[in-house]
Amino acid sequence: MSAASPAAAGGDTPATSPDVPPERRFEPDLRSMTRINLRPIASPMPLGFFTIAIASVMTGCLQLGLFDEAARPAVAFTVLPAFVLQLLVSILAFGARDVIAATLMAVFAGSWLPYALVMLSGAADGLQVLGVFNLALLCFGALMTAVTRPKRALWFVLAASLPRWAATGLAGITGAEWLTRTSGALGLVVALVAMYTAFALMLEDMRSEQVLPIGRSGPAHLAVEGDLAVQLRNLERQAGVRRTL
Repeated sequence: MSAASPAAAGGDTPATSPDVPPERRFEPDLRSMTRINLRPIASPMPLGFFTIAIASVMTGCLQLGLFDEAARPAVAFTVLPAFVLQLLVSILAFGARDVIAATLMAVFAGSWLPYALVMLSGAADGLQVLGVFNLALLCFGALMTAVTRPKRALWFVLAASLPRWAATGLAGITGAEWLTRTSGALGLVVALVAMYTAFALMLEDMRSEQVLPIGRSGPAHLAVEGDLAVQLRNLERQAGVRRTL
């Protein structure tokens, strides 16, 4: 026994594609009734870059020999909060629909956690393991530089981090003291670049205009300087709106 459709009861026959089985039911077009709500948030990026700067200063000073070897656990405790803070920044960046910033901050967060745990535990061959880990980060960073160029703030921090990851990785594997010192010096360079970027982004967010050069270009420049229509372009195809990732 089959029930009559509302369209048939009203005397109107809906148009049906010849390729669609007659028993298949179609939902009405809901696009006119669909609303997508966007929630503005404060930019989490200054927090992320300040965290990179502070953690890089602590680890760099340890590598340069400014702290005694016995200070490793203390340095690890000061670096451990960087994992939590940058993970928070990454989550907020995903919510802000910035996959590049979110991915980069999540990986930075993931780099601080194993460093702190290895330094705290004093595990055997821990430095060698961290050396391989840093070389893996180097590969990740090299790939990320190809997509972060329009975001020059991110690109410069990442570009400064690449040689440090290389030096740290090789120092952990070979045990060469000069590579450890080089990595420490490069860590201070990363800290300076990240500190400048964080300060510039914070000023921009507070004054709603660029104060210090950041160097956005392409889509990143349009996202800041364009109107609302630019921000909502292709919104229906973005993750969280479309049906699948």
